[in-house]
Amino acid sequence: MQMRRWKAVGLMRRILSCAICTIAMMSLLSVHLHIFPRHSKLPDPYKLPNPQIEIRDKILGNEQEQRWTSEFTPPNVFLGPLSSQQFPVWRTNCPRLWKPVPNRDYMPCTQPTPNYTAPPESRGYLLAHTNGGLNQMRAGICDMVAIARIINATLVVPELDKKSYWQDSSNFSDVFNEDHFINALANDVKVIKKLPMEMDGATKADKYFKSWSGMDYYQGEIASMWADYKVILAAKTDSRLANNNLPADIQKLRCRACYEALCFAPPIEATGKLLVDRMRSYGTYIALHLRYEKDILAFTGCTHGLSPAEADELKKIRDANDEWKVKDIDPREQRSKGFCPLTPKEAAIFLSALGYPSNTPIYIAAGEIYGGDSYMDDLRSRYPMLMSKEKLASIEELEPFANHSTQLAALDYILSVESDVFMPTYSGNMARAVEGHRRFLGHRRTISPDKKALVRLFDKIEDGTKKEGKLLSDKVIERHKKRQGSPRKRKGPIPGTKGTDRFRSEEAFYVNPLPDCLCAQSRNLNTSVS
Repeated sequence: MQMRRWKAVGLMRRILSCAICTIAMMSLLSVHLHIFPRHSKLPDPYKLPNPQIEIRDKILGNEQEQRWTSEFTPPNVFLGPLSSQQFPVWRTNCPRLWKPVPNRDYMPCTQPTPNYTAPPESRGYLLAHTNGGLNQMRAGICDMVAIARIINATLVVPELDKKSYWQDSSNFSDVFNEDHFINALANDVKVIKKLPMEMDGATKADKYFKSWSGMDYYQGEIASMWADYKVILAAKTDSRLANNNLPADIQKLRCRACYEALCFAPPIEATGKLLVDRMRSYGTYIALHLRYEKDILAFTGCTHGLSPAEADELKKIRDANDEWKVKDIDPREQRSKGFCPLTPKEAAIFLSALGYPSNTPIYIAAGEIYGGDSYMDDLRSRYPMLMSKEKLASIEELEPFANHSTQLAALDYILSVESDVFMPTYSGNMARAVEGHRRFLGHRRTISPDKKALVRLFDKIEDGTKKEGKLLSDKVIERHKKRQGSPRKRKGPIPGTKGTDRFRSEEAFYVNPLPDCLCAQSRNLNTSVS
């Protein structure tokens, strides 16, 4: 009997030992082989909102979470060395890509001079019909403020262009903060929302102000019209005031109007800030003004890389637009002179040559890209982390601005001004306006592609006579060392040009408000650096 008990005890010991070993082995396996899921999924009510995950899912889908983690981590988060495909070994100076350019102690100086007085008694009312897109209208509105001061007029809040290519029905108060605009200029110009009722029946002087006109023209020819009229209507507002040779107080007033008084409407400002914060959640980012859109391609006649059917479509658009005077355009000549916007593929090659790695967050500041994914794939294959307002915001958040291109463009403007790096692919109205605003705010890094030089490189890459790599990158970087937005005086006219061509060749006032509205705190600017 006792022997049976000992046998039973021995059997129990063996069973317990086996159980202990099995449990230990399972524990080791679960640690090293991940038998259990690494991330258990919580029920929906317990999920916390994460804008990065939501945007990731929009771009890649949930099934590519692992790829997102390795490819899309913001550049300020170090995850160990990148593969040679992501970040070639010759790109070793990454911090310089994001470092702000030296502003050489230049600060905004828009305060009036001691001789500046309150607005004199008004002699009449100035109405203004703006023309063009958002940024063309912005510049025109600010010029109308200065012109109203010059001719002693009460400025009626300008009417936005509703007949241009974009067919936007937005009113001034839909796009800009109307009350702030009026109040901010109270010491400069009297601004009212509407023409007084007693003036509705008054005869108006409908006038096309001469382009790039100075003080003599406005104080003479235009001001003399007050003798016969109480209301003057400026039929167009773009480029109606000279860039240079104006009194200091007029130039400073233009800057106060543009950078202090003309703010966007509160809903646009709030949504713009929200999108900037969401873009910032990925770290430092580039705002790429990819002006590869139907209207600009039709206007410039640029067809490189397009199919014959697409080129024909663009020509029909150009021929049908009475505002565009030039109809017969040689696309090869346009491109060789650097007058065409970079294609998405060319923008990708350029950014890569500058040294920006593939995990760089890029905000696409643009409307609908011509050709859609068929052309964007060339950019996306190199820089998959492409964002837009449609990806950063929900349908509900963008709904108030739907079908209003001017308001949507305002969101792009905000994200571009606030970006760490801004790069336009075409020197149009938005590119110039954003560059000037970024200069005013401290010369934030703004890369201006030398398209004329780049086109020759792109063609050599395409025909196989040049390859991408360190040699090409060094050449591109060297070429653009002085095209990063550092302080310099505004460029004057091209020597030898005369008449209208002379004014047209000048750098526009709102592209570079130095020296009029930016002053060195410690020394004067003696040399030109850009």
